[in-house]
Amino acid sequence: MNLKIILLTIIMLPMLAKSQINPIEKILINHPEFFKEILSDPNQKEIQIIYTQINRDQNNIAHFKTYSYNVDKHHYFYPASTIKLPTAIFTLEKLNEINITGLDKKTSLKIGKEYGKQTAITEDLSAENGFPSLANYIKKILLVSDNDAYNRLYEFVGRQEINKKLKHYGFKNSRIISRLSVGDNGENARYTNPFTFYNNNQIIYQQAQQYDDKDYHLKLKGLLKGEGYMDSKDSLIKKPFNFADKNVFQLKDQHFLMQKLMFPESFPINKQFKLSESDYQFLYTYMSKYPTENTNPSYQNPAYYPTYCKFLFYGADKNITPNSNIRIFNKVGDAYGYTIDNIYFIDYKNKVEFILSAVIQSNNNQIYNDNTYEYETICLPFLKNLGQKVYELELKRTKKYEPQLDKFIPYQ
Repeated sequence: MNLKIILLTIIMLPMLAKSQINPIEKILINHPEFFKEILSDPNQKEIQIIYTQINRDQNNIAHFKTYSYNVDKHHYFYPASTIKLPTAIFTLEKLNEINITGLDKKTSLKIGKEYGKQTAITEDLSAENGFPSLANYIKKILLVSDNDAYNRLYEFVGRQEINKKLKHYGFKNSRIISRLSVGDNGENARYTNPFTFYNNNQIIYQQAQQYDDKDYHLKLKGLLKGEGYMDSKDSLIKKPFNFADKNVFQLKDQHFLMQKLMFPESFPINKQFKLSESDYQFLYTYMSKYPTENTNPSYQNPAYYPTYCKFLFYGADKNITPNSNIRIFNKVGDAYGYTIDNIYFIDYKNKVEFILSAVIQSNNNQIYNDNTYEYETICLPFLKNLGQKVYELELKRTKKYEPQLDKFIPYQ
């Protein structure tokens, strides 16, 4: 045999072996009709994928086998609304830590303003009683990814506490340092509003304005992107867009959070979120509900449809009727051309479950802030096809023990 061929074979063997055992790569290679064109330049699209197979033991405890594709914890991508899920979790944790009688997620509140661009809130017409509450803000985040609702939770938990908890729970390559969609940066992002919780005009708890003097430096690459961007005056600036002062929530951390949230019993007690059983049920309910199923707040506007926030498997396709045997517990994000989803997927009928996280970016003109991104033509179809092919793989996968999914049945 030719020496060059022998050497090439030796070099390729590890890669071939890896492709034989990595189901993500198999899916991508075996379905060129969906993935070939996109994967011709995966780095330009900044694709990252993590897939976890769940195997139950005789006691129904979940054990995880995880595969990844093109994952790089040091490569920056904009996390968009995915940061809202940890902020919602930390909101419920903070309530449990305060532990005051009469103060819970449904307690009415008022939000003051004391610094810079802060805004006050005294009413919420989408709520059943017309008053803001942390519960209603969490619902809005999980049902339709409401930005203002996230901003209010960011203000309640506080920037320093959010980042302290991220590190405590092992999300070491992430940071949450600003509100969304209000031009929040610099000193303004460090200040968070004062809160007052009350019942029938009687004050139950007050929280003063908070200030975070800490910086959260991360060693990241790819912070400068594109060939230009539109500034606040809609003028084209012909230089790369700088993401250095943006939020960071790396895909491995997002995926790990989903495992920890959906399967707390699979982790040591000191590594579990400090949530009550009712907290978990509350999060599971609104992570899996479709907007059109909810009443308070109500989302019957045509702009909201069942799969509005379901990217993996459904592709946010408004013409799809969701399968009644399937529920997807997830949190999506899309901004600056990045489209992200993290899901715990259940098919109750066929006893299928898996965790899947993915990000893809498309900005063909390489200009940021111009609202010209290929969400509908590239990103969402990619996530839809990926989710469906992983599901087809899971339908064929044999398991020693069928999962008992009673824990999640009330959320159908």
